Amino acid sequence: MHPRHSSRGASAGAQTSRRLFSQRKHWAKRLGSAPFLPMSRSEMDLLGWNACDVILVTGDAYVDHPSFGAAVVGRVLEEQGFRVGIVAQPPWRSTDAFKGLGKPEVMFGITAGNMDSMVNHYTSERRIRSDDAYSPAGQAGLRPDHAAIVYAQRCREAFPDVPVVLGGIEASLRRVAHFDYWSEKVRRSIVLDAKADLLVFGNGERAVVEIAHRLAAGESPQDLIDIRGTAFACATNWQPEGFVAVDARDPDHPPKPSGDRAKTVLRIPSCEAVTRSPILYAHASRVLHLESNPGNARALVQRHGNREVWLNPPPLPLGTPELDAVYELPYSRKPHPSYAGKPVPAYEMIKNSISIMRGCFGGCTFCSLTEHEGRIIQNRSETSILREIENVRDRTPGFTGVISDLGGPTANMYRLACKKPEIEAACRKLSCVSPDVCPNLNTDHSSLVQLYRRARQIQGVKKITIGSGVRYDLAVRSPAYVEELAKHHVGGYLKIAPEHTQPGPLAKMQKPGIATYEKFRQMFDRHSRDAGKEQYLIPYFMAAHPGTTDEDMLELALWCKRNGFRPDQVQAFLPTPMALATAMYHSEHDPLHRLDRSSAKPVHVVKGENRRRLQKAFLRYHDPTNWPLLRETLHRMRRDDLIGQDKKCLVPPDRPGHKAGPKLGTGTRSRRSG
Repeated sequence: MHPRHSSRGASAGAQTSRRLFSQRKHWAKRLGSAPFLPMSRSEMDLLGWNACDVILVTGDAYVDHPSFGAAVVGRVLEEQGFRVGIVAQPPWRSTDAFKGLGKPEVMFGITAGNMDSMVNHYTSERRIRSDDAYSPAGQAGLRPDHAAIVYAQRCREAFPDVPVVLGGIEASLRRVAHFDYWSEKVRRSIVLDAKADLLVFGNGERAVVEIAHRLAAGESPQDLIDIRGTAFACATNWQPEGFVAVDARDPDHPPKPSGDRAKTVLRIPSCEAVTRSPILYAHASRVLHLESNPGNARALVQRHGNREVWLNPPPLPLGTPELDAVYELPYSRKPHPSYAGKPVPAYEMIKNSISIMRGCFGGCTFCSLTEHEGRIIQNRSETSILREIENVRDRTPGFTGVISDLGGPTANMYRLACKKPEIEAACRKLSCVSPDVCPNLNTDHSSLVQLYRRARQIQGVKKITIGSGVRYDLAVRSPAYVEELAKHHVGGYLKIAPEHTQPGPLAKMQKPGIATYEKFRQMFDRHSRDAGKEQYLIPYFMAAHPGTTDEDMLELALWCKRNGFRPDQVQAFLPTPMALATAMYHSEHDPLHRLDRSSAKPVHVVKGENRRRLQKAFLRYHDPTNWPLLRETLHRMRRDDLIGQDKKCLVPPDRPGHKAGPKLGTGTRSRRSG
């Protein structure tokens, strides 16, 4: 029996974290790179391959572009000398497609794609989406619900003795027991449901390379217990030799400080405990997020019945030379030729965009990107970015001279970091910008301004727009950045996300106050006028986020009306796995602060189809179909002064003969999926 499947100790030295691309290449490196990673046996034959070393199964169409995760992982492994095949959007009701490339000699790598498959399939109202931006011609229905689990099961059926490694955002955000909005229950770790040998979370290149080399060298998956950014199932009470377990299961008794954090594991509340107890669910979420800084994070373990799931500390960020190397691999930057005549919408949107960094230190509670990519910004070099712009100019069919984005999770965090590495390594804050910008954070945008200026001087580039979201509380600290942005990088409209105007919801979101947005708007408007341009901000707002009352939504609607905003597309909060706001939604407790049973205050949570529809109706106050519902609600709130024809009124009075829309009602939450 392997050590991790027994209760005996096992030797595990320091957590493995080699430099990317530092290992001796696998023997197939001499075969060179493929124009596309093969998706068929005929393509393998043309390359002279008798087998693949690694087969990647993905829920997305295969687009050989660095914005698609399967392409990045595939090209990284190819650079290391592995023969990598792709099985994209396979029919999953049989094993036929999973056997199409033959048996891989090293492992299967499984990803649901660039999105969680449930988010990809369903709206926040649980209605089935009519299209899929990551599929040829936008066709929906080409991947199953919980795709990572289904694909892993089919790989096991096809070749039972081949190691199965999960990765991608779906696996990353479901690595522990998690609330699943679509089934309204807590699900156990995806490691167990998928029966995976290993799960890679966060930025996975370093871990995937380590796993592939060690498996190819003859190690068993059960031996791979020391790789950062991985999770795996193990026996109850198993732990590596030399580790000390610290009990972090009780919110009333916080874990005591440990000695060597690299040799400490925190035992968090079990799957069964967080299923029974909402406050324990919120507490487990808080502990997990506090252990997310790779500079000081400890390992975690969570019991699931007679098994446990062990999580090693998060991966170390890639350095600039490593990230440059990842993005400069020989991508064709095109969809696979088998999709001829069927455009992939997501590719059409990003084919002329450039990723300049990874990570986000904003810590917005409704967003899971921080949990996936980390809070430490990983930057590419200016030289590498400029080379990629020239590559897009020279190799992208139909290039019109417009680069659609220079960005990442956030547009303007490039080269922003803690002023002192030792402070960054020790920090346990959940956000660097909430409730205000940390004084230890360097907010100098000069490197980004210089990049923009050099990029727009490249011959053949007519314009560079910024499509990633701008963090305006950082932008206002750099007037030169706002000036550069407004004068040269906006195509008439700039999307911005204040999310709300009221302090209650904003505190639960970890977003800045609306006064900061107003300051940014004034700066943006002034520089737009100076440039002789008529440009507008398009603000995005969110309804039904935890902590948002109907009164908050009324104040937001009145703010929108005063400022002339008539939101067209309204975003309702979608509880995604692992997000802090999802923990608030499910538990009705706030994991942003220490929890204990005696003093924990409940969080106001909007649940049920009717309540969520009402909060969205406030933002769509200008839509006549919402007026009956809003009149009824305003009357209930004793705000009849807002019903009328006066400018201060939110909705007009009822008219005789006017066809009424839906009323608020008292119905229960809809359970349907479509």
